[in-house]
Amino acid sequence: MKIGIDAFGCNHGQSGIGAFLLNFIKNIPPETSLEFELFGLEIDRYTYTADSEIPFTSVSIDDNIKAIRRWHKIRLKNFCKRNKYDAVIVPASDIVLPRKIKCLSVFIMNRTFCSLNDNRERKALKKAFKNAELIIASSEYIKNDLVVNGFEKEKIRVIKNGIDHKLFFPLEETKADAEFVDIKPFAIKRPYFIYTSRLSSSDKKHIELIKAFEIFKKRTNCPHRLVLAGSDGAYTEKIHKAAWDSEYASEILITGHFPQESLQKLYCGSAACVFPAVSEGVGLPVIEAMACGVPVLCSNQGALPEMGGDAPIYFDSDNAEEIAIDMQKIVEDEDFAKEMIKKGFAVSKNFNWENTIKETVAAIATLF
Repeated sequence: MKIGIDAFGCNHGQSGIGAFLLNFIKNIPPETSLEFELFGLEIDRYTYTADSEIPFTSVSIDDNIKAIRRWHKIRLKNFCKRNKYDAVIVPASDIVLPRKIKCLSVFIMNRTFCSLNDNRERKALKKAFKNAELIIASSEYIKNDLVVNGFEKEKIRVIKNGIDHKLFFPLEETKADAEFVDIKPFAIKRPYFIYTSRLSSSDKKHIELIKAFEIFKKRTNCPHRLVLAGSDGAYTEKIHKAAWDSEYASEILITGHFPQESLQKLYCGSAACVFPAVSEGVGLPVIEAMACGVPVLCSNQGALPEMGGDAPIYFDSDNAEEIAIDMQKIVEDEDFAKEMIKKGFAVSKNFNWENTIKETVAAIATLF
């Protein structure tokens, strides 16, 4: 059976769903009878296939969301027919909003339906999912959200994302006595707190974290800095302004996108990962940080309690005072931080891409 994989909407590998696609390609089980082919923009030919022999079919359209959605609405059906796909996997289904496809369709959902703010997007996704044979939700939280919003429970399968344990593990070179973490083009002075998330919406709570950091600094006078790492998005300007206006602006670093291979050193050099996003359908940075031996403080909302288990400190993301208290506890109570690290290691072992993709491919195979 020939399976087309839609690479559109995956932000050229620089997002959570981009990471999913990269790892899907890397971990396709060799024993599967399914034949996979990737299709998307020419710019992504080697983004996902550099270390793989999987075929890639280029589609010549403009690289903007309007053109991509128009192509999926008008041309995807005939494209699938012409390429003789028996099924199509759409990782970024909530972004490209595909219409009815003649062959079998499998949609990946890495965010909640309720996080779609545009009613037209909601209607389009409902139509697409109505015709899907399989919807793979990356957490129980996403599945429950879909069911509440009227999607067929029988079509939804929960398969949690993984992390790459070859990339995320503790590094000896980032011991506490090192003054800087050297990740070109940055030499980041330690100690620091790290938050890795796209600057995309108010739900990411970057500004609330900046306020909490200010309270922490005033209360403790600790030398810690705050590092915000993530691609630019719709909320970038507001976050930059909040950082610039802070009295601790010189101690807040906004790095922009960080490639996966550099994140390990960034995590390992930190005092803790603070993750205040409130509507995460997955929240993989929390697991990545745990695997790197870093204490995690995170929001008590979304899928984060489901993913993190008993390892993180959970807080109300709208309560900057509470976040600041938790940051202070991690810094001042070394034994407590070590216990958190131990718990985090145990939790992180439950997540790996090999199992995720093996499960996903097996679920697709059952459709035939």
